[in-house]
Amino acid sequence: MAKHDLIVIGAGPGGYTAAIRAAQLGLNVACIEQEPALGGTCLRIGCIPSKAMLESSEHYWEAREKFAGHGVVLPEVKLDLATMLKRKDQVVTTLTKGVDGLFKKNKITRYLGHARIIGAGRVTVQSLKETIELEGRHILIATGSKPSPLPGVKLDGDRIGTSTEALAYPEVPKHLVVIGAGYIGLELGSVWRRLGAKVTVLEFLNRILPGMDDEIAAEAKKIFERQGLEFRLGVKVTGASAKGTECVVESEGGEPMKCDRVLLAVGRMPNTDDLGLESVGVKLDGKKRIAVDKHFATSAPGIFAIGDVIPGPMLAHKAEDEGVACVEQIVTGYGHVNYDAIPAVVYTQPEIGTVGKTEEQLKAEKVDYRKGSFPMLANARARTLGQTEGKIKILADAKTDRILGVHIIASHAGDLVNESAVAIGFGASSEDLARSCHAHPTLGEALREAALAVDNRTLNL
Repeated sequence: MAKHDLIVIGAGPGGYTAAIRAAQLGLNVACIEQEPALGGTCLRIGCIPSKAMLESSEHYWEAREKFAGHGVVLPEVKLDLATMLKRKDQVVTTLTKGVDGLFKKNKITRYLGHARIIGAGRVTVQSLKETIELEGRHILIATGSKPSPLPGVKLDGDRIGTSTEALAYPEVPKHLVVIGAGYIGLELGSVWRRLGAKVTVLEFLNRILPGMDDEIAAEAKKIFERQGLEFRLGVKVTGASAKGTECVVESEGGEPMKCDRVLLAVGRMPNTDDLGLESVGVKLDGKKRIAVDKHFATSAPGIFAIGDVIPGPMLAHKAEDEGVACVEQIVTGYGHVNYDAIPAVVYTQPEIGTVGKTEEQLKAEKVDYRKGSFPMLANARARTLGQTEGKIKILADAKTDRILGVHIIASHAGDLVNESAVAIGFGASSEDLARSCHAHPTLGEALREAALAVDNRTLNL
């Protein structure tokens, strides 16, 4: 029986980052992953391939629709979908090999197979060839999440599928129906709309981007509609089935909708099945999430959990921070994650970046706040880029001026929001941000102007 200080179950962003940090701290680390390629859902079939497709599809759309305005005239722009998909796969392969290299560099023992906890400090690994048993002083569960099902929607792995299938359609759909107007649905809907598909997004709620700041979500909907996405809100989908190349989507009180592809994107759920949790008394909540304390310890001694299997936003970088904090707590006695400063990004065009509290949350919590916003239309760099849609909004405490939330819809919002996360993490005020010199001309100047707007003293509006 092989013995280790730490056994990590799952090699996604949270798992592999935790394994690397634990090895840096001197632990003998094992990591179990049932997929041949390391990196988890995010790297293999999620975050990374979707961003590769978003980037490629945006280049195609700009070549068709925008280049002429820059004086770049092309006689004809053609889509080579096979090459686009190949590039996406090459990006993924390069990065998964990179994780494998990091494991070797840090002397992490990798086991290929399905992990199952069979007792205190004991885990079996079931591979195609054999079952082996490991012993570890600590076990860390980082098995991530999987797409949530929807009653009546019959996934066939082809015509009706999840994001996995939508990342590899062999041809551009004539009509793609997306069920769910969250991050995944909007990103992949944008990809195929740019490439020529008719895209209809069905959402149960009367808004898009559930949980995001209302004002930013409403502006995003207007922009996406101008790009050609069709939204039908307040729709309860009751079924979807495929026959040959035709799909039919049914909804409560509505006419059946015919299309040739369906993307189910109604969220994700924790991947906690068949891990043997019951054998050691690891408790789950009503959503099958693992209950943990502030140090990521479960109800079973010596067993910890991070990432999508515990409460909180299902974000790769959240899992990474939790993985580092968890193993640092195990080794040094201290590890911390500031959940008020975790950003989130929607990689549409324009991108949407958000960190901290929304206006709706502040109102619900009866927090007195001030607001400042600045339109990208008034930013010089946005003008030169030809990307003037959107705005930046900052929410600050009315008494202390401490920044409570930043919400951005703009080109490169995913990069801009990181400065905002640092500001919140260090307890900065809007005055601090307003008095920090920003390079000109940059998109970041709009963030400074939004901070100035909190005090009603913008300089360029």
